[in-house]
Amino acid sequence: MRNNEMKKKIVIVAGARPNFMKIGPLMHEFIRHKNIFNTILIHTGQHYDFEMSEKFLKDLNIPKPDYFLNVGSASHATQTAKIMVAFEKVILNVMPDLVVVVGDVNSTLACAIVASKLNIKIAHVEAGLRSFDRTMPEEINRIVTDSLSDYLFVSEESGLMNLKAEGVNSKKVYFVGNIMIDTLLSKMNIIAKCNILNSLSMRDKTNKLKLKTYAVLTLHRPANVDSNESLTKIYNILKTISQKTKIVYPIHPRTKKMIKKHNFLKKFELLNNLIMVKPLGYIDFIKLAKDSRFVLTDSGGIQEETTFLKVPCLTMRDNTERPVTIKKGTNYLVGRNKSRVVRHVDYILNNSNKRSQIPKLWDGKTAERIVRIIINSCNTEERRK
Repeated sequence: MRNNEMKKKIVIVAGARPNFMKIGPLMHEFIRHKNIFNTILIHTGQHYDFEMSEKFLKDLNIPKPDYFLNVGSASHATQTAKIMVAFEKVILNVMPDLVVVVGDVNSTLACAIVASKLNIKIAHVEAGLRSFDRTMPEEINRIVTDSLSDYLFVSEESGLMNLKAEGVNSKKVYFVGNIMIDTLLSKMNIIAKCNILNSLSMRDKTNKLKLKTYAVLTLHRPANVDSNESLTKIYNILKTISQKTKIVYPIHPRTKKMIKKHNFLKKFELLNNLIMVKPLGYIDFIKLAKDSRFVLTDSGGIQEETTFLKVPCLTMRDNTERPVTIKKGTNYLVGRNKSRVVRHVDYILNNSNKRSQIPKLWDGKTAERIVRIIINSCNTEERRK
């Protein structure tokens, strides 16, 4: 057993709901090697809502964060700055050997910048993904974080091509697979026993839900919910689809705020087959999606989860940073084009689903590969000393 002075200090950063599914397997794998690593979890508080934070930590058996920065929501510039200031104070106190960031949220960018300026090594999990749309804040976060990182852990083969095209040193790039699938596979037995359909049916007895008789909706991106024009298009799409099937909508708090601001909340509530519910925990949501006929979303991670679950996914965006979900998976890009969305819904309801396959290395062993690479790198550094 190494003493604490000899152990490598690893800081893992999480800030928003999508991060939790990615840090869970990493936390467990680093803790499994606690003779080598002292693992510290920092939650920036970028998203802080019980259903979107603490419930996820509980569902995923993630330890209580060692530090909670409580930055809250704000504009991109303000939020990023607040995270940087708070994170720097913690890092100067902890002085880790490595900072691990995941995904593409503002916490990812902010913490990578702080670590880089303090000459602390950075590992980026889910590196190399590109939508090639710089109007998306997440795209800027991805590009900058990758440019600063010492370990770039890639989830799909498009990431390898993107990083090569950007001139990133190949010795820093590792194709390790999809960390979210580690979480999904580890929870399949619990998901199978989940009774969310019964729970939702009990709450709304006029809209009872049965296996494969409903769709799931998630929308939160500013391009879809921040303007009257986009919400008008979304409403018209949902009005038509809800005449064909029930739609369950676990509504994001910020989205609900924007829908209310633009006077669409009442219109949404009056759609007979649209069932709006509070945000769900990880287990409940995955069970809901798994048992649905299809998912309508603008999320990134859900494109991957539906591909693995073999559930059709209609992505209401004009691009995706996860092209493997289209090439090999169950995903279709439909934007806010009503005729295109409805056409694909009709295909699905008529059982005309495309063939799909599980992408390479989506096998539940990504965290294991990541930690093994870091261990080998640490051993190499020790030998050089």
